Amino acid sequence: MRSRYRRLLLVLGSSAVMSACSPSANVTAPAAGNPTLHRGLGGEPGSLDPALAGDSFSSAILRDVYEGLTTAGPDGSIVPGIAESWTVSEDGTRYVFKLRRDAKWSNGEPVRAEDFLRAWKRELDRGTGSPVVDDLRIIAGAKEIIAGRAFPDALKVTVAGPDELVVILEAPAAYFLELLTHSALFPIYSDEAAKSHGGASWVSDGPYVLKSWTPGGSIELGKNPNYYARDSVAIPNVEYVPVPNDQSELQRYRAGQLDITESVPTAAAATLRKEQPQELKVAPYLATAFYVFNLRRAPFKNNHELRQALTMVIDRRILLTSILPFGQNPAFGLVPPGTSNYTPQTWGWADWPDAQRVAEAKRLYAKAGYSTRTPLRLRLLYNSNPAIKQLAVAVASMWKEELGVETDMHEEEYRSYLADRKDTTQWDLVRFAWSGDYSDATSFLDIFRKGSPNNDAAYDNAQFDTLLNDAERTVDIAARRAQLESAERMMLEDYPVLPLYFLSSKHLVKPYVHGYYSSPLNRVYTRYLSLGPH
Repeated sequence: MRSRYRRLLLVLGSSAVMSACSPSANVTAPAAGNPTLHRGLGGEPGSLDPALAGDSFSSAILRDVYEGLTTAGPDGSIVPGIAESWTVSEDGTRYVFKLRRDAKWSNGEPVRAEDFLRAWKRELDRGTGSPVVDDLRIIAGAKEIIAGRAFPDALKVTVAGPDELVVILEAPAAYFLELLTHSALFPIYSDEAAKSHGGASWVSDGPYVLKSWTPGGSIELGKNPNYYARDSVAIPNVEYVPVPNDQSELQRYRAGQLDITESVPTAAAATLRKEQPQELKVAPYLATAFYVFNLRRAPFKNNHELRQALTMVIDRRILLTSILPFGQNPAFGLVPPGTSNYTPQTWGWADWPDAQRVAEAKRLYAKAGYSTRTPLRLRLLYNSNPAIKQLAVAVASMWKEELGVETDMHEEEYRSYLADRKDTTQWDLVRFAWSGDYSDATSFLDIFRKGSPNNDAAYDNAQFDTLLNDAERTVDIAARRAQLESAERMMLEDYPVLPLYFLSSKHLVKPYVHGYYSSPLNRVYTRYLSLGPH
């Protein structure tokens, strides 16, 4: 690695270490009676409407206030939720769900099969503009609706009775029961209730109900007295506290203002491992961080060599060693390790010696029409976070040092970033992190389908889409796996995406919080936790 950005990485790492706080002795459990669990949140939620929530901060809250047909147990297993049981046809395409007779909305009215169908049709309605609508693709009829060739009534879901829902799939999907735990498949009481966000009309069906949401402040939940399993919910109140960055979150945790953090500053890892090892929880999960190229316009439209050059020249292993040495792994592909029935794909140059890799990147950069005298100038958009910024600075330094690229880095608060991410006039590359909605490669590859609401790159490859469509109809597990792996290889060779690293979950948890667990999808339901002496 060149000495210039070696020094930069050392400076970035040391400055973060210097800002780390000293440990706190505050481990006192909340007072008995009506305690509150305080959970950190890495940013302001985009929406608490299940059809409009496309970010992880919103999803964390929605898992507490809503429940789908199925839910996840602490061990990650799929267990009955609002559906007490289900049957599956021999060909794996017809599911019949029997709903609990004691499942109720927070206003005391029963949860019925029609509430699910209403929610799914609403999500499929193009006027809703749902960012998670692709999660319904596996249901028969949904693809035609999403493509605008049919109306939501074409969805192959039938209400066979107040407590019976029949769902027909396009093809067998081993992940379908897991998919039902995602907020995209939650029911709603009414359109008004889904959008009220804590107003008088708010109604939900989960262990908790939204009490208040103060913009720029906290989100407060209270135990739902009408939840069917209310006796097993030990914590009566939950407060989600959005924080501007993980350093501020650590300070709040050490001051006793938070019981669980959303993340942990990388620079504090060594201190925390030494001084608070029982409170530090680190585990791999299915998530990838990457940059997306804007293929709608110059400089990246119709310039494959340029996209490949910028991707190749980054030394991911050095980045992780210097900036993110906290359980992450370098990413040379999109689908993360550990995904069910899948071998992650990568580029042939991933294991090249550094000199060979950089030399080829320089050759491609020159072929694309750029040089140190006529450098590429690009705009990189990313959400505000110290670690994300440090990584962006380091990547820009590598581009500058090896190729001469001039990078205008544009940092935005999370909700502004979500909005500007959709305005492709605002960026040439945008930072993106995607966590799996379920453990299957399609949860990642579907991002790059033509017309996907998450395809910010505007990637368009008919062969790629055909492979994904073929995989949807393929029953044979081995054949389906081969189709999906071929699709990822094809997409990677087109370079619409610049993978950086595979994430790990990193949380601090007070010793008086009992029942905490890690999961492959980084989902921790408050209903399984309790507070008490440690």
